Amino acid sequence: MTTMSNQVAFITGAGSGIGAAAADAFAKAGMHIAIVDVSSDGARTTAHRVEAYGVRVLPITCDVANDHDVRVAIGKTLETFGRIDCAFNNAGIEGEQGPTEACTEANWDRVMAVNLKGIWHCMKYEIPAMKKLGHGAIVNCASIAGLVGMAGIPAYVAAKHGVVGLTKTAALELAKSNIRVNAVCPGVIQTPMIDRFAHGEAQIRQQLAAGEPVGRLGKPEEVAAAVLWLCSDAASFVTGQPIAVDGGWVAQ
Repeated sequence: MTTMSNQVAFITGAGSGIGAAAADAFAKAGMHIAIVDVSSDGARTTAHRVEAYGVRVLPITCDVANDHDVRVAIGKTLETFGRIDCAFNNAGIEGEQGPTEACTEANWDRVMAVNLKGIWHCMKYEIPAMKKLGHGAIVNCASIAGLVGMAGIPAYVAAKHGVVGLTKTAALELAKSNIRVNAVCPGVIQTPMIDRFAHGEAQIRQQLAAGEPVGRLGKPEEVAAAVLWLCSDAASFVTGQPIAVDGGWVAQ
């Protein structure tokens, strides 16, 4: 991982949860980071924390569902650092819970706009920058919901399946351009999203933990470690893969 020192990472959804943990992991590896989040406070908080590792950071407020926002964010990153070596397209929302027939068009459109279209927006501008650099690694955040069906969150499941398909397609397109594209598929991870899903109820959290074969919720740092590996030369022959980081959940 030492070869990653002084490289540049672009991380969306970096204000909290898995994205914030990834920012810590990349900073510890010596990488300079564009810390991107829809929350200005979240981006600044993460940036202030990871600066302690002695790397350069650039907090950027950006809604990945907005093409203009993403284009500007990538432009600011290139203006500041001159390059983007790797990207973790992590920003996502859970949307509303309910059966397929009850899913509203507004919920469907918003979840798709952030979770799927947002990743496409990011890749659309990351890829040309990496082609110009001559190398790159992109990791998209899917989910175990991108590998199997899950009742009650139809828009989320559809969007995450789309992320896996988009990842595989881009990986094939870029295989000879020295740019690798993979996805991480987290299981039930202790993040603010899971807190919202559980409505703050301890019983629901216990049920979620019990559903994991390892008997506990995952940690954001455990997903971040997989993302860092996928962006490193240690994963130089890995592309087009949805990597489950899920405590064995989809193996059941």
